[in-house]
Amino acid sequence: MTPARFADLPDGSCYAVIFSSQRTPGDLAYGATAERMFDLVTRQPGFLGVESARAEDGFGITVAYFETEEAIAAWKADVEHREAQRRGRETWYEQYQVRVARVERAYGFRRSPPERTSKESLP
Repeated sequence: MTPARFADLPDGSCYAVIFSSQRTPGDLAYGATAERMFDLVTRQPGFLGVESARAEDGFGITVAYFETEEAIAAWKADVEHREAQRRGRETWYEQYQVRVARVERAYGFRRSPPERTSKESLP
């Protein structure tokens, strides 16, 4: 399962864990582990959602949203997640940075699909 493009967050403040990384070449079981981590974090108490993108050159940013700092600490301490962190340092990443921020407010825009006219619906 892969994350939706935009996290569906509740109104109000939350925390964002911003993980910026540069991958090493090759998959080396990264894809399967990333899928497993996504599955695990979605069941983590206090997890709200995730947004992620990776460029062809291997640079990626993943933003995971949590209700509290305690929820972030629990996810960081998860046994399988700790093993993935170790493998990341040893195998999958040239470099990474983790930043934790409090989201005070959020807003956005979504274009509505154009309405179809009766002329457009005719064959």
